[in-house]
Amino acid sequence: MSEESKLKDGDGASTNIYNVEAAEILANEALLLPLSEAVPIYEQLLSTFPTSARFWKQYVEAYMAVGNDEATKQIFSRCLLNCLQISLWRCYIRFIRKVNDKKGTEGMEEIRKAFEFMLSYVGCDMSAGPLWMEYITFLKSMPVTTAQESQRMTSLRKIYQKAIVTPTHQIEQLWKDYENFENSINRTLAKGLLSEYQPKYNSARAVYRERKKYIDEIDWNMLAVPPNGSFKEEQQCIAWKRLLAFEKANPQRIDTASSNRRITFTYEQCMMFMFHYPDIWYDYATWHSRNTSLDSAVKVFQRALKALPDSAPLKYAYAELEESHGAIQPAKKMYESLVDNNSSVTSLAHIQFIKFLRRTEGIEAARRYFLDAQKLSNCTYHVFIYYAMMTFCLDKDVKVAHNVFEAGLKKFMNEPDYILEYADFLCRLNDDKNVRVLFERALSLLPPENSEEVWKKFAKFEQTYGDLTSIFKVERRRKEALYRTGEEDTSALESTLNDVVSRYNFMDLWPCSSKELDHLVRQEWLARTVDKKADKSALLNWTNSLDKVSMGQVNKVHSQSSKVVYPDTSRMVIYDPRKINGMHRNFLNFTEEILAISNSIGSANYKALEDLETVAPALVAFSTNLPSVEGPFPDVETVLSILMQCSIPAGASGISVSNQQVVSGPGLSTSDISGSGKTRLHPNGSSRRFPREGQSLFRKDIDRQEDDETTTQSRPLPRDMFRIRQMQKSRGSTTSQTGSAASAPSAGTGSAFSGEQSISTD
Repeated sequence: MSEESKLKDGDGASTNIYNVEAAEILANEALLLPLSEAVPIYEQLLSTFPTSARFWKQYVEAYMAVGNDEATKQIFSRCLLNCLQISLWRCYIRFIRKVNDKKGTEGMEEIRKAFEFMLSYVGCDMSAGPLWMEYITFLKSMPVTTAQESQRMTSLRKIYQKAIVTPTHQIEQLWKDYENFENSINRTLAKGLLSEYQPKYNSARAVYRERKKYIDEIDWNMLAVPPNGSFKEEQQCIAWKRLLAFEKANPQRIDTASSNRRITFTYEQCMMFMFHYPDIWYDYATWHSRNTSLDSAVKVFQRALKALPDSAPLKYAYAELEESHGAIQPAKKMYESLVDNNSSVTSLAHIQFIKFLRRTEGIEAARRYFLDAQKLSNCTYHVFIYYAMMTFCLDKDVKVAHNVFEAGLKKFMNEPDYILEYADFLCRLNDDKNVRVLFERALSLLPPENSEEVWKKFAKFEQTYGDLTSIFKVERRRKEALYRTGEEDTSALESTLNDVVSRYNFMDLWPCSSKELDHLVRQEWLARTVDKKADKSALLNWTNSLDKVSMGQVNKVHSQSSKVVYPDTSRMVIYDPRKINGMHRNFLNFTEEILAISNSIGSANYKALEDLETVAPALVAFSTNLPSVEGPFPDVETVLSILMQCSIPAGASGISVSNQQVVSGPGLSTSDISGSGKTRLHPNGSSRRFPREGQSLFRKDIDRQEDDETTTQSRPLPRDMFRIRQMQKSRGSTTSQTGSAASAPSAGTGSAFSGEQSISTD
């Protein structure tokens, strides 16, 4: 099986070269193959994941294992500067030491240069502590003469002083080693040096602790793939942005040059994983242009366009950067590449290129390019509109702009947007006669399904500049064209009060209130629907459509001041409990029991019902007798969990509360059962009614009813689980202080919070 075929989707229909699981399988297979067979696999993987330090390390170790030093050097030259990860660089230093160990003094110097080179790139990594310690050990092991000993001690001191101010995992061990090093040379000198570097070390250690919080959120084994909106990728992107913001704040208060090097290093590490994120590339380039140099920003943009060659925003940003610094020719080449290679946005590229030519070379160059572009088959009406308005507004050349619109009209008469823009242009010229001619020409050719906006514009034009006769005429023609009614049905052509409202509004000023406008729109829509004898399904869903139509009008009236929140009518269903037949009389009593128990377990974790045989026979009988209704569907496990906690004796009819008492109470009115009462969201996502705070579920209203009639009231529970548990604990402590009578519910009392019923035995 070929490498590409292994990178296909699960269905095999299309090739997904960024299949992470397939890439992992290929990498593991390559470990077991001979080098000659593994090389094509590695090349395929690294062409897809060029910033994967893990794959590069595995590839280079395969060559190191066979002793091919030249190939190893070539691979390191391809990957080291783009993969700033400690594991790969430690592999590099092992290779350098292996190659130069037997070359004597010259080899030792090459190894020293390799250490310096490595630490200049990855020395500020949090995991670079072993590299600093290895370099220090190497310097101590170098054979030197007595005259060179002082020079070596100076070099060691500089390395130690760099290491102890770099936030790494081994910073405390490095400080201890530095103390021992200084004390071993000269205790008097050591005291002054240690007191000088102690604050710097403390600052680095504090920054290490803060940085570690951001580093721990990053997945260092993640492969760079194009963003697909997954939660993990978004989480990683946010984690990198947080780390970058932390580094840009310079928490260690080091000098600007050192801070910029550390930020550059963090960006380079970020690009290993966010390689396909254009916004990260743009942030990196713009940071360079503001803080370091223009050349660095240009190099970042060039790398970004190599990684994302089809990213038009990055190309525009790069051209913008070059133009802003006077590099006209590189910017022009970028615009030309957009015009030639990006067929999906060719018209936009033409427009932006015309803008660029006008800014840099003048209006004549822009005109020449437009004359060439308008002959192309993929040139849309947008190019004509932009060039005409540019010549009209900037060059003040009305004649040329008019000619451009007329030339475009021959090609784009069937485009409503072009007609509307041309009409706006003629209105600016106060040419009302040609505006009417344009509308007549366009409406005679446009099909009804594409002419609605043009008719609306024509009617608005007549309402603004015409007389009443022309207004009525255009409105009637508009209705005839859009509704196509026959002689037997002329109700749609009749004028309505809504037509009057539309004629006498101006911008956000309306001659009626939002409530009146909402009523008018609903009535008009309903009348039109009934006239067309719409099917039953459309009539059942008329509320949703009316809300969409009316809300559009209402938002125009009170877009700023209106605070009304409309319900999502698409989730509403018709539910009438009066249509339920054959329901047991004790159903209402049992409903009260469910509501009470649900209050008491609102904060508890619902237990999964693993064995349905434990359900009481009375509960099984009740469940089988439930009627089938077309209404909201609750969560089955939640309902059964609530029912399992109901104390229903076998063969009993339920709680001894008369049906008359329950029905007469205000808590079980028809509107409450049908769902019109106030509901709250349950922690598991279902909607359920809760009692109101400060009131029990069942209590006697002595002040209002002399016959001690039982009423049902509600109290709300907190929305978060923590507050619910705190209230339960508080309730438990209160009941324990009041005595055993309050801790265990008797026949006449109950727990107000838990929801147990308090039913009088009188």
